[in-house]
Amino acid sequence: MATWDYHNFDNDAAADLAEEFRSNPNEALLYEVLATAAEAEEELDEEEASQALAAAEIVAAIQGHPTPDFLPGLTLAVNGMEADEDLAELAQEAVEAVLNSSALQARWAESADYENWQQLQQELLARLAAE
Repeated sequence: MATWDYHNFDNDAAADLAEEFRSNPNEALLYEVLATAAEAEEELDEEEASQALAAAEIVAAIQGHPTPDFLPGLTLAVNGMEADEDLAELAQEAVEAVLNSSALQARWAESADYENWQQLQQELLARLAAE
């Protein structure tokens, strides 16, 4: 998986998920990706973790709290959608799973950008919890 930067859409797996959602915006895709992360019994691999963070970013945007670097192509896809409470909670659980047990977290822990990556995930959690 190619990583370009520490933001949640700055890798191939997240970009692929974003394109899939942009082409066919639906909650089922988000539920599937987020549940995979939230319900994992083993450490998440980098691709699963990256997709979960991207899906969580999409949920935050649907709730009206997009990241400042949200992909412009996704803005139209989330327009008019509403995230139910279950999806928002699942997104929070998925982000926590990535932070607690994932190859992606381990990779960033060895990086000079680890603090930035951690702060970004805490901001994502706050946006997901915002009313």
